[in-house]
Amino acid sequence: MNSHIGQPRLIILDRDGVLNENRPDYVLRPEDWIPIPGSLEAVAHLQARGHTVVVATNQSAVGRGLLTPTALEAVHARMRVLLASAGVSDIDVYICPHGPSDGCDCRKPAPGLYRRILAEHPHSLELVDVVGDARRDLVPAWTLGLSAHLVRSGLGCLAEHELSDTERLRTTVHNSLADYARRVTEPL
Repeated sequence: MNSHIGQPRLIILDRDGVLNENRPDYVLRPEDWIPIPGSLEAVAHLQARGHTVVVATNQSAVGRGLLTPTALEAVHARMRVLLASAGVSDIDVYICPHGPSDGCDCRKPAPGLYRRILAEHPHSLELVDVVGDARRDLVPAWTLGLSAHLVRSGLGCLAEHELSDTERLRTTVHNSLADYARRVTEPL
């Protein structure tokens, strides 16, 4: 990770559990989107150092009929307002609205959403980081040859124990998004 410090990276963040608190009953209303302490500032820190930050999120509540696309956009509007209040420029949000049984290629752990991001934000693969709190966030990173980073926030502590020995070797673990942001921008 540190061999490319100073070079602009593409950083793909999961949403729930990385930027905001995970909810077992889904984030269905704007007020349900509660940032994890330090996450907004971490995104601002990354952007200030020239990195491109995007969000890739499974939102099966849409496919399940629990959330309309308009209601999801209201949630993301709150997210954008809070990010802006921390000094973040607008970021692209990539969504898979499908349910687990829909068989799409965009629902993580499938790589379709990440392929779309790479097509729209071309970067050398060694300069692309994926930050997630679940194994399903990391599988497409491993598949596509991207750098995988697990944060212990959200479901990350559980996910850390689910990784095989090989997967652990291919993943860098951080306590939080803020910890990742410090480590990716400062030499050890």
